[in-house]
Amino acid sequence: MSDTLTLLLAWLAGVGLGGMFFGGLWWTVRTGMSSPRPALWFLASAVLRMGAALGGFFLVSGGNWQRLLLCLLGFVMAKPVVTWVTRPPGQDRTRRDQEANHAS
Repeated sequence: MSDTLTLLLAWLAGVGLGGMFFGGLWWTVRTGMSSPRPALWFLASAVLRMGAALGGFFLVSGGNWQRLLLCLLGFVMAKPVVTWVTRPPGQDRTRRDQEANHAS
């Protein structure tokens, strides 16, 4: 497999890991807040999400720092995407518009 394709796949794996991690966090907050035992939800979710992310980084990197770096980059790039996808309906304005309205 070519080096470029391998690095692209590492980046895509990072995007997937980030989507799983931050999507799981969003789901945990929504579910855990209405649970009779929220601490258990948050603890179990944190352990599972971190274990899956770290295990994914280990598998993807294979000892290669370039693949690890691109995987981490994809992971971080997934956060704003998940934040945008999971925003509440009616929150279409940009942050700058909200801050400007708040100041007046």
